[in-house]
Amino acid sequence: MAKVRDARRESLEDEVQSALKWLKSHSTKATLDGMARYAIPSDKAFGVAYRDMKLLGKRLGTNHELAAALWGTGVYEARMVASFVDDPSQVTPAQMDRWCKDFDNWGICDTMCFNLFDRTPHAWAKVTQWSSSKDEFVKRTAFALLWSLSVHDKRAGNEPFVKGLVLVQRAAGDERNFVKKAVNMALRAIGKRNRALNAAAVTVARRLAHSPNAVARWVGKDALSELTSPAVIRRLALRLDV
Repeated sequence: MAKVRDARRESLEDEVQSALKWLKSHSTKATLDGMARYAIPSDKAFGVAYRDMKLLGKRLGTNHELAAALWGTGVYEARMVASFVDDPSQVTPAQMDRWCKDFDNWGICDTMCFNLFDRTPHAWAKVTQWSSSKDEFVKRTAFALLWSLSVHDKRAGNEPFVKGLVLVQRAAGDERNFVKKAVNMALRAIGKRNRALNAAAVTVARRLAHSPNAVARWVGKDALSELTSPAVIRRLALRLDV
């Protein structure tokens, strides 16, 4: 039994090293240098384009243990690939908390939400939990996840999104750049889901647009300009849902 476990560990380590080697072979100095322009730390990165990370993720397939091992390397691109490789049905709330606490940039935060976290059975609970965090990127994750669920969760009714609007309104005054942008995107995404949620989101956006808080005013006005635009109104009018 011990020999089998050792063989599995060696096999897993081989897969990790092979993935790292592949990532290094697809890295460029231009990509690495360009990360700073997007506020993404490059001290633990190779400089690999997103399309290549996605390609590797598809090649590796779904593998929960491999995803954990890739995350454990601490390498930016390996962690990004983990978002494509992990099995959402095996992701636990504790794992989500651990990984989320390690987020130090919007890229890994949003990628994890849109590729993995929003497909776990714990997604909605984490939106609520993380929305009150004092950590900038944990709080951003709450609203990036709400944004992602607005786009991807086709089975959810309006109720969780209405509750999400309460969280949006509560966090709209947070002046930290990566939080306020995610709050804004969540508000806009909810308002584009259907006509009923558009009306609810527009109400919140108008309320925020008249807030005494400058950050909340920006969140509200920016969302309002899109949610009341002719293009959005026309698109929602074509949908059967209300």
